[in-house]
Amino acid sequence: MNILVGISQVPDTTTKIAIGADGKSIDTKGVKFILNPYDEFAIEEGLRLKEKHGGAVSVVTVGGESAKEILRTALAMQVDKAILVKDGGSLDAFGVASQLADVAKEISADVVIVGRQSIDFDSFQVGPMVAELLDMPSITMTSKLEITGSSVSAERDIEGGKETIAASLPCVISAQKGLNEPRYPKLPDIMKAKSKPIEERAATSIPARTEVVSLELPPAKGKGKILGSTDGDIEQLLKLLHEEAKVI
Repeated sequence: MNILVGISQVPDTTTKIAIGADGKSIDTKGVKFILNPYDEFAIEEGLRLKEKHGGAVSVVTVGGESAKEILRTALAMQVDKAILVKDGGSLDAFGVASQLADVAKEISADVVIVGRQSIDFDSFQVGPMVAELLDMPSITMTSKLEITGSSVSAERDIEGGKETIAASLPCVISAQKGLNEPRYPKLPDIMKAKSKPIEERAATSIPARTEVVSLELPPAKGKGKILGSTDGDIEQLLKLLHEEAKVI
């Protein structure tokens, strides 16, 4: 089974974000970048499929030189091959999906797994776009996966419950938290990963279909108000909820 896992590099959730001078991107100075958390579930699921069905797990990311760090993390987790598609940051979600689809075609991937979303843009677009470009079934928000032969059974999270989906290989899976428990790389594997080869290639030039017009930080939280339990306090609370918060 040929398994391809698409991963991305994102700012650490504890990093303080500042808007760049162009007003359209973040200021990367001092920002710590990490492997997208949802992609950890994607890598782990790829490795488990390999352990059960045999084959190989390849990981691919689209980005600059610094993105090699997350590929090293994947190699330390014992994936077989790491690919960096070099891009200077000009690609939108469709452009990234196109690069992943090209690699999937090249290796004749039976399964393509990505995290359900990246925690920076939160677009949920790449997985379904890859599936459309490859003309494959797409199962998003996957929290349980079983593959028998060419048959796929997956459980996905929906509003207020779970949904069971049946499909067939090849297919694209978007991994949700709860799909598995990602393994922690062992120190010897981390050290070995530093010297393992990473295949590099230039990104295909694809016109952007979307444009970031501007970025804005969320407004600062206002000061809270503490009221008592007298009739006057209750009346004031109702007035505030109606006139300021506008929730009633």
